[in-house]
Parts: sequence; C-alpha cells; structure tokens
Amino acid sequence: MRAQLFLGVDGGGTGCRARIEEADGNVLGSGLAGPATTRLGIDAAWASVARAFTAAIEEAGLAGDEVASVHCGIGLAGIGRKGARESLEAIEHPFASIRFTSDGMGACLGAHSGRDGGIVIAGTGSIGLGLVDGRDLRVGGYGFPISDEGSGADMGLAAVRLALRANDGRLEQTALLSEVMRRFDSDPMKAVAWMDRATATDYATLAPMVMRHADQGDAAARRIVQGAAGEIDTLVRALFDMGAPRVTLLGGLATPLEPWLAPDVRRRLKPADGDAVSGAIILAKARGGGR
Repeated sequence: MRAQLFLGVDGGGTGCRARIEEADGNVLGSGLAGPATTRLGIDAAWASVARAFTAAIEEAGLAGDEVASVHCGIGLAGIGRKGARESLEAIEHPFASIRFTSDGMGACLGAHSGRDGGIVIAGTGSIGLGLVDGRDLRVGGYGFPISDEGSGADMGLAAVRLALRANDGRLEQTALLSEVMRRFDSDPMKAVAWMDRATATDYATLAPMVMRHADQGDAAARRIVQGAAGEIDTLVRALFDMGAPRVTLLGGLATPLEPWLAPDVRRRLKPADGDAVSGAIILAKARGGGR
C-alpha cells in the first residue's frame, strides 16, 4: 500500500478536473466531468465531483484500502453560497480526510505553490483573490452585470451597447460594430429580445470577436479592450496594495489581454507555478489527517 496519496479536485462552472498524486508529485490518475458549481445544486455539484474523482481512482488502479488512505482537497465554484460548505462537509466520502475551498482560492494556492500571493482571473467573469498572512483577499467579482469589470461578459456588453449606438447614428460605424449588429440581422429589437434571456456566458462569446478587431486596429474594439485592460490593471494593483507579494493573471482572457495592460502591471506579474488542481492537492497536504 502506498504510504501517502493526495487527491485534488477543481470544480468550476464549465467542468471538473481531478488528479491523484503521490507525496512527491508523481501523478497516478486523472479524471474529468461536467460542471461542478453549487449553483446547480449541492447534489448535482457533488455528483460531478464524484464522477471526476472516480475516473481518477480507476485510472490510478487504487483498491478500496488505498482509497481510504487518500487525503482530498476540493476547490469548488459557489462554495460561498449560504449553507453550501456545511452541506458538502456532511456528505459521506471514502477518503481519509476531505477539505473544501473555493475554486478561485484553489487556483491561488496552485499559482504560488501554497505561498502568499494573489491572482486576478479574467475570463467570463473577473475577480482578484489572494492570501496574505492568513488573510483572504478579495477584490471585485460580485457578478455580472453589476461587477466583473474587464471580463469577457463585460466586454461583450460594451460591444452590444456601442453597436446599438452606431446603428442609431450616435457613433461612427466600425467593422466590429457592424459584425455585432449582423448577429441580430441589423435589427435592434432582435438585440433586445436576445438581451432578455442572455447570460454572462452569452455576452462573453463576443469577447474573442472584440479582441480580433482590436488587434486589427478597429477604433471601437480598441476602446473596449483598453477599458477592460484598465479594469484588470486596477484589480492587480489593488492586490499589491493589500500586501500580496506576487500576483498572477489567469483565465481565458489572460493571454490576449496581457499585451494591453499597463507596463508597470505587466512587469510585476509572475507566471503560475501550478494549476487549480495543484492548489487543491496543496490543500489536501496541508490539512490531511482529519475530517
């Protein structure tokens, strides 16, 4: 029987990843599953987590007594929702110990190998998170449309707003704004009907289009991207001002947005040491041994 085994799970709104490692970091097995956010309900979130770690256990070829020796860390989207953590901690599990944190804090732990530091996530949404001297840091990330500045959803909303203005003749037409309106057959009322049921994810699907046109010099697109980059700059600087010794930029927009950030912010960013699953494993190692 292996002496020490650690399972890390990163459960997010788009998917769930699990990985089993030995104490030295040797990977024994991994698994994938669908969305694992508490917004889907505790039962649905746990079912996705369980599918992911079951696949990892099977790939690792662990027997029942070996599974019982595993210490588990889970980073889960939406764990801050009222009663979510308590409900998850009440679920029976086969492991030696299990600990929960948010998916964002799991990413932060992984990015800095468990050391103090911060992350700014720029994806469908945006948020700044950090850990300094045992204190959790948070900047923004209160949800679209009231927050998540600089995110893909925020960029998409800006694109639709400007496209409608250009369609009315209140703003100069550009290639980006024309392309946005073509999605609605150049009919503002179709844009209104889409808005009535559109989610943050729907708005964020427009972000790649905005980035493409910005890189091609489109004035409206550049205005949007420069604004988004400025918001991300603010999140990064806020974490440094709160005492974070290092900050990493993560998320689907991290790479395309980085060239647009202010020079002082770009200089201070550091690459991630590991991913969110690595962070969950760090959590398991730090707190293993109890329930």
